[in-house]
Amino acid sequence: MSAVDQGVQGAERTLGQLVASATAEMSALVHDEIALAKAEIRQDVKRAGAGSAAITVAGVLALFSLPVLSFAAAYGIHNLGLGLAWSFLIVGVAFLLLAALLGLIAIKKFKQVKPPEKSIASVKVTAAVVGSVKPHPRSVSDQAVGVARSSS
Repeated sequence: MSAVDQGVQGAERTLGQLVASATAEMSALVHDEIALAKAEIRQDVKRAGAGSAAITVAGVLALFSLPVLSFAAAYGIHNLGLGLAWSFLIVGVAFLLLAALLGLIAIKKFKQVKPPEKSIASVKVTAAVVGSVKPHPRSVSDQAVGVARSSS
């Protein structure tokens, strides 16, 4: 084997190593981007969970405590000298204000939920880099070697 043949084999091996290295790095990059997206989505799910919990608590409070506490408060206000109808109206408005406050807290939490911006930006940068890479054209002798390899 001549020195030129050994150099060509060395170049093929180096090219294969480069392809393997590029493939491994691309795979690692994709895995890192997926991990980043998962972390961002996990954070948003926690925020959405907090908002859902606030709405659930508001609903449970309105459903279970409203009748019992309404009667108790209305009769308590009635004992202070107001008419029974006014007493019930005051209690009803107080519960509506409490439910509105909890609803506003829930809306605030839901507005904090946003798309995974870091992951989207990272994917765009990666796509731009991968899109700008152009393959090197193969020479006629390389194509002939490729045909010979595939036919054997």
